[in-house]
Amino acid sequence: MSSYYKIEDGKIKRVLPVCDRCGPGYFMADHGNRYACGHCGFTKYKSAANPNREKISL
Repeated sequence: MSSYYKIEDGKIKRVLPVCDRCGPGYFMADHGNRYACGHCGFTKYKSAANPNREKISL
């Protein structure tokens, strides 16, 4: 439980984001380049632009 919260300036802050679908109480797991909810499977990518992805021109 201590890995989900930290104290900064006397206030409690969440370390991980909560799931947009499930709401408060459902933390998302950190998987490097994305966050994933173990309850509903919702995935949120950390950055929209991935510099390692190859661009395909048509």
